[in-house]
Amino acid sequence: MTSPSRQKKGAFAYRPSLARLVTTKRLLARIVLFFEQLLPPLMPVLSVIAFYLSASWFGLFRSVPDWLRILLLIAFAAAFLISLLPFRTLRWPRIAEADRMLEERNGLPHQPVTVQEEEPAFDTPFGRALWREHQARMAEKIAALDTGLPRPDIAAHDRFALRAVPALLLVTAFGYSLSINGGSIRDALQAAPEQVVSDPAVRIDAWVTPPSYTGRAPIYLTADGSEQAPIGIPQFSGLTVRVSGGKTAEKVLFRKANGEVQDIAVQADTKPQQTAGSASEQPTAAPASQALVAQTHMMKLQENGALEVNGRRWSFDVLPDKAPEIAFDGLPKPSVNGALEIGFTVKDDYGVQEAHAEIVPVETDPTATPLYPLPEYRLDIPRRNARDAKGVTSRNLTEHPLAGKRVRITLVAKDAAGQTGRSPPHEMVLPSRPFNEPLAAAVAEERQVFALDTRKMPQAIALNEALTIRPEETIPKLTNYLLLESALTRMKLARGEDALKDTAQYLWEIALGMEDGDLSLAERKLREAQQKLADALDRNAPDAEIKKLMDELRKAMQDYMTELAQRMQNAPMQPNQNAQNILRQQDLERMMDQIENLARSGNRDAAQQMLSELQRMMNNLQAGRPQRGQQGQENSEARKQIDKLGEILRDQQKLMEQTFRLDQQLRDRMQRGEPDMGENDPLLDEMNPGENGEPRDQQQGQQGKEGQQPSDQMTAEQLREALKQLRAQQDALGKQLGELQKSLGEMGMKPGPGFGQAQREMEGAGRELGQGRGQPAVEGQGRALEALRQGARDMMNQMMQAQQGQQGQGPNGQVGQGDQNGRDPLGRPRRPQGPEFGDNSVKVPDEIDVQRAREILDAIREKLGNNPPQEMERRYLERLLDIQ
Repeated sequence: MTSPSRQKKGAFAYRPSLARLVTTKRLLARIVLFFEQLLPPLMPVLSVIAFYLSASWFGLFRSVPDWLRILLLIAFAAAFLISLLPFRTLRWPRIAEADRMLEERNGLPHQPVTVQEEEPAFDTPFGRALWREHQARMAEKIAALDTGLPRPDIAAHDRFALRAVPALLLVTAFGYSLSINGGSIRDALQAAPEQVVSDPAVRIDAWVTPPSYTGRAPIYLTADGSEQAPIGIPQFSGLTVRVSGGKTAEKVLFRKANGEVQDIAVQADTKPQQTAGSASEQPTAAPASQALVAQTHMMKLQENGALEVNGRRWSFDVLPDKAPEIAFDGLPKPSVNGALEIGFTVKDDYGVQEAHAEIVPVETDPTATPLYPLPEYRLDIPRRNARDAKGVTSRNLTEHPLAGKRVRITLVAKDAAGQTGRSPPHEMVLPSRPFNEPLAAAVAEERQVFALDTRKMPQAIALNEALTIRPEETIPKLTNYLLLESALTRMKLARGEDALKDTAQYLWEIALGMEDGDLSLAERKLREAQQKLADALDRNAPDAEIKKLMDELRKAMQDYMTELAQRMQNAPMQPNQNAQNILRQQDLERMMDQIENLARSGNRDAAQQMLSELQRMMNNLQAGRPQRGQQGQENSEARKQIDKLGEILRDQQKLMEQTFRLDQQLRDRMQRGEPDMGENDPLLDEMNPGENGEPRDQQQGQQGKEGQQPSDQMTAEQLREALKQLRAQQDALGKQLGELQKSLGEMGMKPGPGFGQAQREMEGAGRELGQGRGQPAVEGQGRALEALRQGARDMMNQMMQAQQGQQGQGPNGQVGQGDQNGRDPLGRPRRPQGPEFGDNSVKVPDEIDVQRAREILDAIREKLGNNPPQEMERRYLERLLDIQ
């Protein structure tokens, strides 16, 4: 091997890049030479491996006895070890061998690689120079060296090409291994499977039927058991095996994953029936005749295992059916009429079959004897998307004695397999019916006392007697007094569960009659009609029954709305009522028609969902009753402030329009340069402020519909003076806004920043008007209007927040919906209560096209001059023209 000192000789000494190239080529050449030595002895090793794989894939090891299998395994192991012996002669090639290979394979004469490290034979100056020139010329040939691929010359070692035999055998065996009878590489290391003899005369028909709730199709098993991987099936699937033919009865076995074997019995109805006479006459023919009759074996698959029959085998991977999951979607809350509204989410592998809310009292007395069972609360589950569903259910439980007591609510879901899932419990006070009549509330309390524990009947009797101590002062109606006396008699004579329930029901009807009169009876009939229809939709009742129940629902709805309308005639309209909150009979009829059409067309899920929405809407409907006490006074005061703010907004809008009109006319006069057109103009007197600085134009309208505006006859100087006189009106509006803010503070409300900004803009606009400058005044008035609207929105939000708690408990004195996120029962957006204050999208323009504004005003005047037949349209046009 050449020493390092010699590696820098010749051309390598002054050309380092050439030295690095030759070093790399030498390494590659030595690797190629090593593989040329390695490949010939590697062929026997690969041949032994190919023979072993071929024998395994052909199924040789599983078809021979165990002793022969072990002997073959030892023979293959010995052959493999012997084939490794030639590897002992392997060695790493030398540098000289690598140089020689590079020179030979690249066709380089005169040894250009080796000559770089050799010395001349005669060390003379001329010889040294000649040798150096020879080295330089040879170095130019080294730049394109190529080692090439290994050339092991295997043909020299295998002259008969026997190496093709294991290769072809390996490819053929691999193809055969993909068939049914193909073997495995592990066969040589495990015992041969038990040989089962299959009777070709026996016919086997087997299939797996998943449960109907999974929605999966049946799985038919192949007759020869060719399934390679386990068959995935849902849990609780039915396995059916039908065996026919053969001379003897065939056993059907199910081998579980733990090795336990279960014999699948024959179904009773498929066993052969024989008469006593035939059996006695031919006893020896019974087994044969039994085998000839087709037999059916059935079982439920609940765990992994394999079916074995007549030498065939099918493996099953049972997919477990998880228990359903259910949870609250938000907290349960009461509706307006006291119904309990629960939002929920459910999830299951194949869909939830049924769900309900379990309601139990928090405080229980083990010795108590309640008259009624726990309340039933069924959740409305959609049928089509029951795997991952979300819904809201509203049920009226105010009639149950637990209403008003603290209860624990747990949601329970059940799937078709009978598995149940439970939600975390939630504690709350079960909503009760809000009674505004103290006497009705007292009667309901009597009923609750002995309904929760029948042993407390004496206490309930004492409460009833206390109510009738001084009836002339506490019971204004004689009918109510007689009802209480009759209820007292029933309570004293009640014996047994049925009599106690009748008495409790009688007391409840008395309480409802005192509270709502016939309205409560109509409401009960409506609720019963809704429940009957819901049950019919749930059980897929025929169309004739659906039509009958829909007619009953329409009649009950009509009676209820009639009673409600009569109640409304006797109840004064409250401040928080408006036309958008009132339900119309046409809307309800249209909704019931849609329910019937959906049910008759087969879309029962959508019909049931719409019926649930109708129930929720009716539960949130409030019966109109007058406000009493401090609450009514507060609402009345709030209404006054809202009306006052609306007047300020209207007056400010009018003032801005007057300012804009005068400013535009002043600009026209100045642009045309017209002379003074008059000295005495009636508009100057009309715009003079009245007493206490209040504007007079609030009490006067437009003079003449067909004549010209008074300001059309004014000169530029008069128009400028009219602008100055508008300052008094602007200052008066700012003063009114200040008084409004003071009144709001006295009511406990904090005026928003919009009012302060509006007051500052009004003061700035007043100063501009005092100087006769209209354009800056109009801009300031526009900003004041926008700030007033913002302040009005803040004030309304504070009022709504103050009333939100009362509305959540079912306030009295309304006919309409409770909090429905700003929408009416049919999902339409409502108008805000009180006057409209605009929204953030309304902006006051900086410039107005005068010509376009005049065209619009002329069109309005022309339409108004045609005397519109509708009173509402005429008033609207008058408001547009600022006519009072």
